[in-house]
Amino acid sequence: MLPRATTTPMMAKDSMLEWLKSQIVRRNVTVKDDIAAVVARAQARRPVDILVNNAGGGVIGATEEMSDAEVEGQIALNLMAPIHITRAFVPAMRLRGSGRIIQISSASGQGSLPTSSLYHAAKWGLEGFSECLRQELEPFNLFVTLIEPGGARTSFSHNLQFASEIAAYRDTPAGDIRKMFETAGNELYTLDPQKIAQAIVDVATSDHPPLRVTLGGDAFGVVQAALQSRLAFLQSQEALARSVAFDS
Repeated sequence: MLPRATTTPMMAKDSMLEWLKSQIVRRNVTVKDDIAAVVARAQARRPVDILVNNAGGGVIGATEEMSDAEVEGQIALNLMAPIHITRAFVPAMRLRGSGRIIQISSASGQGSLPTSSLYHAAKWGLEGFSECLRQELEPFNLFVTLIEPGGARTSFSHNLQFASEIAAYRDTPAGDIRKMFETAGNELYTLDPQKIAQAIVDVATSDHPPLRVTLGGDAFGVVQAALQSRLAFLQSQEALARSVAFDS
């Protein structure tokens, strides 16, 4: 959540970083009461112009391997948290007639891999929620943008969790992908987080931000392949689709 710029004289970079650190409030974004407290504190100090929903995490494993807690945790963190946080900030932004909502999605919000079904479920849900919300809020000069990055070299990869393995999946595509994530180094995470951050700043401060921004050659390839595949499959079913209407 970025507060409105103030008229405070320009700080030195180190001083600004220290000031920013002092403003950090650590909360569990999956707890609605914690969300309400942070929103109230932020809005009491000054209007919030830009909201960035960046919290997220992944659990790797075949769907059958995941516990109930892992399933619920993935949806709570990656989908319900940004929904609740966004809803909490929208009223003030709408009344003020301006604002930017940045949803950190993923190339996984368009494409999919075995072992990440709940992460995909959350990101695909975030994409649908945000696309609809964009249409609702644009008349109020409020813009929602989905950021779809690929493999960024951040702490996200180091914080991946792994579901308890079921041996039957070991020699399947799900098992192969699991092994890839278990052994992957920087070769899987080629994107510079500072460049991603600058791209997000540029989008958030533009006059008319786009609905989606895909960042990274890997992400571009995943999204392009997913869209082309879905379009080709849809076109192959056109006759069937049109055949189920009432006869004239």
